[in-house]
Amino acid sequence: MVEKFLNIFRIPDLRKRVLFTLAILAVYRLGAWIPTPGVNTALIERMFDNQTGSALGLMNLFGGGNLRRMTIFALGIMPYITASIIFQLLTVVYEPLARIQKEGELGRRKITQWTRYMTVLLGLLQSVGIALILTRQGVVLHPGFGFNVMTVLTLTTGTAFIMWLGEQITDRGIGNGMSLLIFAGIIAGLPRGVGELVTKIQTNAWGSFTFLAVILMIAAMVAVVAFIVFVERSERRIPIQSARRIVGRRMMGGQSSHLPLKVNSGGVMPVIFASSILSAPLLFAQVEWIQNNRVFAPIIRALQPGYPWYETLYVLGIIFFAYFYVSIVMKPDDIADNFRKSGSFIPGIRPGRRTSDFINDILTRITLVGALYLIIISLVPTFMISGIRFDQLFLIGRFFESLPVWMTHGLGVNFYFGGTSLLIVVGVAMDTVNQIESQLIMRHYEGFSPRSGRIRGRKTW
Repeated sequence: MVEKFLNIFRIPDLRKRVLFTLAILAVYRLGAWIPTPGVNTALIERMFDNQTGSALGLMNLFGGGNLRRMTIFALGIMPYITASIIFQLLTVVYEPLARIQKEGELGRRKITQWTRYMTVLLGLLQSVGIALILTRQGVVLHPGFGFNVMTVLTLTTGTAFIMWLGEQITDRGIGNGMSLLIFAGIIAGLPRGVGELVTKIQTNAWGSFTFLAVILMIAAMVAVVAFIVFVERSERRIPIQSARRIVGRRMMGGQSSHLPLKVNSGGVMPVIFASSILSAPLLFAQVEWIQNNRVFAPIIRALQPGYPWYETLYVLGIIFFAYFYVSIVMKPDDIADNFRKSGSFIPGIRPGRRTSDFINDILTRITLVGALYLIIISLVPTFMISGIRFDQLFLIGRFFESLPVWMTHGLGVNFYFGGTSLLIVVGVAMDTVNQIESQLIMRHYEGFSPRSGRIRGRKTW
């Protein structure tokens, strides 16, 4: 294995890409420690200690802790993710934008440029909301118009710079830039999570059950990692037979292959999209007239992580975005048309419309399995952090009051080792390793997995 890792640095182009990616991540982590001017960071961190398991804590998770420290990268890549969701939805429902997307590379560049503009606009709006929230919470050293302008400029510029860093990694580095930035932020929080577990053991936070509980959590982490790897590598293989044809004096075709359909084609994107959409009400939660409003105040309180209505919308959002992402990535009509043009077919299925319907039916079933898998993984930290507060449900709340406190209000653990964070870490790590492995195999080197083997060049006679 050491030899395979050393092969990365023996290839000049791959070595440059890996080192470039590490350098960009180092710049991102450096900016994560530069505070926004004019705020009391100690009071902000104390405020976040009281927001465990809230939507604010969820935004801090995706921001890599930048929001907790109120750094220049406090908004993270959430504005970019939201802008991407908006334009991907528009390409489905707005026909002129769909035609632009089909123009090829030029159309994709136009949509990418509009996504950048939308990111800056969303960052501007969110930074205005954060400036007002900080002023209202009393964590500003010198409140006023000057602080608001400085905060808006700082946070908006930080968001634009993060977007540029992610695009640079995607174009000139290894892996997906935006996913790697989220990955780096979560990994940076792991030492703090380990320290909290050690502190709980030393203080016997859960009594005599503390040590056993920590062992069970570590075992659960290993089991969840194994489960994630198993599902992420699972695929449904559709057999494909190519028709025989005569080219000159040779008989071509007649070979058997397969079409791999991943169980979780969307990866972590449905979870990120659903979390991004549900974190939007956070900007309005601190507005005074909304908190005092009889209509909006209960709605805002219900849309907090751990509350039944939030979790219900979260589950529905994951299912929706899982199907939505697959509909963008996999188009059964195009696949069936390519089969027809190449003379290939699925045994027992007629070419054309029947082939498209057959592939679509399989995608529908396996996407549902993938969405349920994402839901199970995503709900793990909810039980660990805040539980499911069934007692907040109307009419049936009293029935659940008899449940143990750890089920309704959680254990109060910042569970960095499971759920959404672990799904992102494992998913991004696997994707990055696969890209490095493909680069190695393409250059006649052995990959990381035993199945990759070695590609041998043609012998010279």
